[in-house]
Amino acid sequence: MLKAPRIRHLTFLLLTLLAFLVTCGPGYRPGLPPSSPFPGNEDLPLGVATGDVTSNSALVWFRTAGPARARVEWAPGGSGNSREVAFARSAVITTTKEQDFTATLRLDGLAPATSYQYRVVPADREEQDPVRETDRGQFTTSASSDVPETVTFLWGGDLGGQQRCRLEGSGYAIFDRMLGTRPAFALLLGDLIYGDDRCPSPPNVPGGDFVASTLEDFRAKHRYQRGDQALQRFLSAVPVYATWDDHEVRNNFSGPHEPLMPAGRQALLEYWPIGAPPEDPHRLYRTFRRGADLELFVLDTRQYRSRNGEPDGERKTMLGATQREWLLDGLIHSTATWKVIATSVSLSNRKAGTVQIPGNDSWARGTDGTGFQTELRTIVSTIRDRHIRNVVWLAADVHYAQVNAYDPDGDGAVDFHEFICGPLSAASIQPVLPDPALRPTTLYSEGGFTNFGLVTVSGTSLRVEIIDETGLSRFVRTFAARGTD
Repeated sequence: MLKAPRIRHLTFLLLTLLAFLVTCGPGYRPGLPPSSPFPGNEDLPLGVATGDVTSNSALVWFRTAGPARARVEWAPGGSGNSREVAFARSAVITTTKEQDFTATLRLDGLAPATSYQYRVVPADREEQDPVRETDRGQFTTSASSDVPETVTFLWGGDLGGQQRCRLEGSGYAIFDRMLGTRPAFALLLGDLIYGDDRCPSPPNVPGGDFVASTLEDFRAKHRYQRGDQALQRFLSAVPVYATWDDHEVRNNFSGPHEPLMPAGRQALLEYWPIGAPPEDPHRLYRTFRRGADLELFVLDTRQYRSRNGEPDGERKTMLGATQREWLLDGLIHSTATWKVIATSVSLSNRKAGTVQIPGNDSWARGTDGTGFQTELRTIVSTIRDRHIRNVVWLAADVHYAQVNAYDPDGDGAVDFHEFICGPLSAASIQPVLPDPALRPTTLYSEGGFTNFGLVTVSGTSLRVEIIDETGLSRFVRTFAARGTD
């Protein structure tokens, strides 16, 4: 009669131990089933992304929840036929606290003009183990430089400023609109965080109500942005070419003179798939060829700039001498029909300084004699004197949309165009007229709404469209390509 309670007690202890092993063992993470393909530290809380895609390479980005060992697997074809293809496998990647558990892996040896699917998996994954949709993505490589290709892409900037952040219930819904345009890639022109601004909750998702002043703060700002589900869906399907502007550090900063720049730059490079060369690991300016008819020049307008408050003149620079010569040489020797220059700041729209950082922040010369117009005129003179045709500047930053045609020498022929869009999610203001120094003709100017830009290029034309957050087209125009003189 005394044995039954003892047996029941032993049974209870065994069941308790079994429950502990199931729920607290190495494969358990609260909120995920024990069979999850990415349990524990190997979970990918921010999804995946690709960037800096070329005709034969791409960068894959991901972040694990803690120190982990993972691989990237990839194969030609869309994401719907993963069971019928053989995946190539990368070497094992170990994520560490030193890079905030982020990783960027370069895939080489890809075929031009080919769609690829990829997935990020635990290093010890078995073939039969499932892969979650959030852990996989897709991209298409560009055509070779001698192959004509019609390319559609979008551009934008200014995300989460002036307390317009991840709204509870909807988040950054504009990215679903952007995804619906089915672009080949996206140019993201900075202010992808607002390190110097807050995202109060409510009305926003909690986690962003602070101003960044340390490396960990800047990382947390990026984590907050990348936690948005619509942005994650977009980045898993659309490769990006990303750069920064001022709010990745603080408003209107000039790189060499800003103590917080190294921390903001490190967080940017950790959280975006940017291919800085090993010999210059902080370099952000770079160029990409997309078939025979498009070459992109992605500028860094922050890291090398003189103080905004210095008077404009021959010694003042936004790009630094090395980057400026790189740009001019690239434009002179480009064989692409369309040369697209991605500049985070606009050409002729004055952006006044502040008490903390005085001086005009954009290329245009301010009323106080500051600005960077002398350097811009050097670039413009090269475009004009070397008869470089079909140059287009893309910008964001000013929080309204505008399209300008420039005839700096006044001969009646347009030498280049400027397309400005944005913001993606920030305070939108009413536009101002561009400075007249470079003789712009404004073809479109509108503010008061969030938006992005869409461009389609071919060997004969370029089509630009401004689309608002509801999907409504606010402006569309097609420009014919000009032949060389």
